[in-house]
Amino acid sequence: MGAKRDFNVKAINTEVAAAMLSMQEHWLPQSNLDLLLPPVDVGVFFCYQNPIISGILQIFWSFGSMVNVLKISLAETLVSYYAFAGELVQNIAGEPEIHCNNAGVDFTEVWADVELKEISFYNPDESIEGKLVPKKQHGVLAVQVTELKCGGVVVACTFDHRVADAYSANMFLVSWAVLAQSKPISQLPSFRRSFLFPRRPSYYDPSIDSMYLPISALKQETTNNIDHDDQVISKIYYVKAEEINRLNH
Repeated sequence: MGAKRDFNVKAINTEVAAAMLSMQEHWLPQSNLDLLLPPVDVGVFFCYQNPIISGILQIFWSFGSMVNVLKISLAETLVSYYAFAGELVQNIAGEPEIHCNNAGVDFTEVWADVELKEISFYNPDESIEGKLVPKKQHGVLAVQVTELKCGGVVVACTFDHRVADAYSANMFLVSWAVLAQSKPISQLPSFRRSFLFPRRPSYYDPSIDSMYLPISALKQETTNNIDHDDQVISKIYYVKAEEINRLNH
């Protein structure tokens, strides 16, 4: 898997998936930590083999039937994760807030003329981005489901990082997967901003001072002192499902 080959993708259908239940329109302020983040989108994708070839299912699931299950379960998931169906807007102070208006999530169905084994995962910026992972046009989340020539499927999401960090995005994806299997969600998200309110009167332990230091106190490295052999290397690892199951047990 991973033999480099260029391929084309074609959008089949795009629609908006909103929360299944209506809710009162309201605004959620960002925390101080969230306000530090720039407007950056992050993407994640999951690849699935043809269910007939892989032997995962004994019955035939067409691409349309799989997409229909994903749409319905997404609408159910957005009931609990209603912030993901909203939009980021600026308040009077110029700071972003989440407008929970159930504007929905762009859900796109795509066809790709490539087999799963032909996709190069060694350079995802070249082979995945812009093809199998959607570009978010508005809102907080965008979803793309791609059918491959071999019958495999790629499910991809693009999140606004100011709203969803890795932990909350993983919570959403797990909940979506659970509801897609007609199971109940075991862990619900919390959007209670009262947890973020400062204590009155404000107080912190003096030991916290030792955890931080001003940037000016850091040793400034010059270009002459840079070790060119000390480089950051990015690697992608392929972990089999049975190995993950072994670690879980």
